[in-house]
Amino acid sequence: MKTRSTFMRMVLLAIVALPWGPAAALPQDQASVSGMSVAELEKAADEARSRKDYDTAIVYLRAAVRKDRNNATLYNKIGLAELKNDNYRAARADFEKASKKNPQYADAVNNIGAVEYLRKNYVAAAKYFKKAVALEETRATFHVNLGAAWFSEKKLNQAIAEYTRAMELDPAAFRSESRAGIAAQISSPEERAQYSYLLARIYAQRGDVENCLQCLRKAKEDGYRNLASVYRDEEFSRMRENPRLQELVPPPIAK
Repeated sequence: MKTRSTFMRMVLLAIVALPWGPAAALPQDQASVSGMSVAELEKAADEARSRKDYDTAIVYLRAAVRKDRNNATLYNKIGLAELKNDNYRAARADFEKASKKNPQYADAVNNIGAVEYLRKNYVAAAKYFKKAVALEETRATFHVNLGAAWFSEKKLNQAIAEYTRAMELDPAAFRSESRAGIAAQISSPEERAQYSYLLARIYAQRGDVENCLQCLRKAKEDGYRNLASVYRDEEFSRMRENPRLQELVPPPIAK
C-alpha cells in the first residue's frame, strides 16, 4: 500500500514545468506588503511555498501582479500555488493569463495541460502538451506528459513515440521519481502493468537491458497478462537469449 501511495504522490511535483526559485526570508512586518517591491513579494511567496503555506504565497503573488500586470511568471506561480491547493479552476485561469501575457511561455501551456490531465480530460490535455512541445521541443518533460496523455487515451504507438523522444533528450527521464511525469497518475494495477511493459519495449529498443528487465519485473508484479509478447515484439529480439529474461519470462515451449 505504501508503494502505491508513493507512486501516486509523484504527480504534482512532476507535471508542472516551472520550479519555484530559492527560498528567501519573510519580511518581519507582513503588514508592509504594499510597500514591497515585485522582487521582494516574489521571494516572500517562494518562502511561503517552501513552508507549504500556499494561501500566503498567493497573497504575496497577487500583490506582485498588481504592481506588474504583464509578468507571466508571476501568474504561472499563482497557478502552481492554486494547483497545490487543489483549486483546478483558479489554477487553470492563472496559467491561461500567463500564456496570454507571453504566448511563447511553454511552461504555462504545459501547466494548462496538467490541469486538464488531472481532471481526466485527456484529449484537452494532449492538445496543450502538443502546444508546449511545439514551443520547446527539446524539453523532455513535455514529451513525457504528452506520452502520458496518449497512454491514457489508449494511443500506445503515439505514447511510445513521445516517451522515446523524451529518453533521447534525457536518458534519465524515467529513472527518477521527480521526472516520472503525470504518468504517475496511473492508478489501476492493469494500467500500471501495461505502462511498465511499454517502457520495457522502449528500453529494449535502446539496448538498456537493466531498465528493460526492471520494467518487465514491474509489469509482471502488477499482473501483466501478455509478457510472452517479449518473444514476438521486435524490440526484444536482441534480448531473447538473455538468461535473465528467460528466467523472468520463460520462453514458449516448442511444439
